[in-house]
Amino acid sequence: MSATLIDGKAISQQIKDELKEKCLELKDKGIEVTLAVILVGSDPASQVYVRNKKRACEYIGYNSLSYELPEDTTMEKLLGIIDELNNRSDVDGILVQMPLPKHMDEKKVINAIRPDKDVDGFHPMNVGALVVGDKGFVSCTPAGVIQLLKRGLPDYDISGKECVIVGRSNIVGKPMSLLMLRENATVTVAHSRTSNLKEVCKRADIIIAAVGKAGVITKDHVKPGAVVIDVGINRGDDGKLCGDVKFDEVSEIAHAITPVPGGVGPMTIAMLMNNCYEAALSHKLGE
Repeated sequence: MSATLIDGKAISQQIKDELKEKCLELKDKGIEVTLAVILVGSDPASQVYVRNKKRACEYIGYNSLSYELPEDTTMEKLLGIIDELNNRSDVDGILVQMPLPKHMDEKKVINAIRPDKDVDGFHPMNVGALVVGDKGFVSCTPAGVIQLLKRGLPDYDISGKECVIVGRSNIVGKPMSLLMLRENATVTVAHSRTSNLKEVCKRADIIIAAVGKAGVITKDHVKPGAVVIDVGINRGDDGKLCGDVKFDEVSEIAHAITPVPGGVGPMTIAMLMNNCYEAALSHKLGE
């Protein structure tokens, strides 16, 4: 393998260690950071995510409040809990684990969270702030990708690079394109209707794959020396976790690549923890 491996586990640990230090400084001033996590139903993947978020809070020194609600919880009940947490001065961040059960309106739930407590960065006000370049919470996965590029490749300058993002979801693709623009990259967003995907990707200095389909990006999509960030998490036919990129073949020609697992995944939680810290600064120190 000739590509540099960008190690998301190591970089996320670095961020959590920095936050642990900052958290101790806040505690010296009598300030606690508190994240409230709401899980509805018993989706196994969601349970794993929630457990990992609690562990990260524990490690850094945040308080975490946990609401684990049955599948048949009503919208009214859920919105009532969000309203109560919105009004609690000790709570800095509110996170409702997605996906929600079918009978719930995700949009309504996201909109109910106060924007200054929306540490997932999904509220339309935070998305709008990103579009116009104002201060707000940025969706955790795209924010994590920027940190992977900056910390994993400290001598690599994103500015002026041609970046192709494959996928246009509200959670990754769209905010990712705005963050790369903020870093002065030239950005193309490709998706399922892009007719000449290989040619479009071949132009890229940086490819960010966020489709959710195993092995969609092959070495035929990648020009030698490109940086490849794999956001996808899929189960292969062998039951193992894999990304949207055919790692074995792409790593032979790329300049740098993220593995799955151990690449983007750990960064999402690290950036969530960072958003919680920023929320506490804003609520409790007015910064």
